Amino acid sequence: MKLLLHICCAPCACYCVQRLRQEGIEPVGWFFNPNIHPYKEWERRLLTAKEYAAKVDLELVVDEDYRLREFLHRALAAENVDGVTFEGGARCRMCYAWRLNATAKFAADNGFDAFSSTLFYSIHQQHIMMKDTAEGAAVKFGVKFFYEDFRVGWQEGIDISKSLELYRQPYCGCVFSEEERYSKAIRKQKKKENRAKKQARLLKESTDTQQEVRS
Repeated sequence: MKLLLHICCAPCACYCVQRLRQEGIEPVGWFFNPNIHPYKEWERRLLTAKEYAAKVDLELVVDEDYRLREFLHRALAAENVDGVTFEGGARCRMCYAWRLNATAKFAADNGFDAFSSTLFYSIHQQHIMMKDTAEGAAVKFGVKFFYEDFRVGWQEGIDISKSLELYRQPYCGCVFSEEERYSKAIRKQKKKENRAKKQARLLKESTDTQQEVRS
């Protein structure tokens, strides 16, 4: 099977490529990540992807266009519809759709049998949302989506990337995730929200238990 593997970053590719090769599939890597900003971060991840490909003898196709303005336009539009601001889920859905649809189109246009993505390796991404998006892209462009839950190799992938001495990025890629990673105010707010959710869950569990005892 001729498989196009979208590579979000080199560390995420490590386990995926190894696993595919174990299954007898020799993927062709494709670096297309207009979500990564600022420029120096995008450039470093691009160079690391090339470094990784050279080290493991992986054919790699690269889109070297930096699209800050287009990404911001799409992201802000996704988060604000008719004056209503949504949470990051809408922005992430846009980002997944952009990259996975572009991957499916590239695969279809260049004679690949199927496509997949190293996004399905990350335990931090919205897996079901990505899977639904990829399946829709497959139908839209008439090419098979090769699905595998690469998250099972999370630690193994980390170990491989460290052994290859690859740059490991500290945040997802977009300027919004960078802000969420380093902003003390946002981290404080998230901790507050998580505590509230935990308290609500514990209260519900306690209420359910009491109702069971009474019944």
